[in-house]
Amino acid sequence: MSLIAITNPHIEELIRAAQKSKRGRIIFNYHTYAADPVQRMLNAIEPGSYVQPHKHENPDKSEVFIILKGRIAVIIYDDTGEIDDFIILDREEGHFGAEVPPRTWHSIIALESGTVIYEVKHGPYDPTTDKVFAPWAPAENHPQAGEFLLQVTKKLNRFVE
Repeated sequence: MSLIAITNPHIEELIRAAQKSKRGRIIFNYHTYAADPVQRMLNAIEPGSYVQPHKHENPDKSEVFIILKGRIAVIIYDDTGEIDDFIILDREEGHFGAEVPPRTWHSIIALESGTVIYEVKHGPYDPTTDKVFAPWAPAENHPQAGEFLLQVTKKLNRFVE
């Protein structure tokens, strides 16, 4: 058995891949199979990449985000789509991570190019039940997804200023 390292060259490779990706993000899994009880991954995400608000239930799953590079907002929404809580993960500010409880609407927004987070979530992974998408938010490929992302970012900026 070998140690699994997270190294700067690997992170830089993922950043380059995310910057070239149509979605503006790329995920690298450390877990080797979907049934793994602990899902572990690196997520390189660029500003403008839209992660549709969602929650994890049936089965309930919490999700942990730890910042490795850059800045990212972790946002919690209420049942109507209003921002209920958020944190800006930024190593320089001493905000290193956040845990989202099960059954909680949430999303992430990269605030800086070259952002990489380490994610941990309960498994197993089943794409048909992993996420419940928020009915009040557009789907990832919907024409209004960019506008939704812009509006959430503007709200965050008002809270932060």
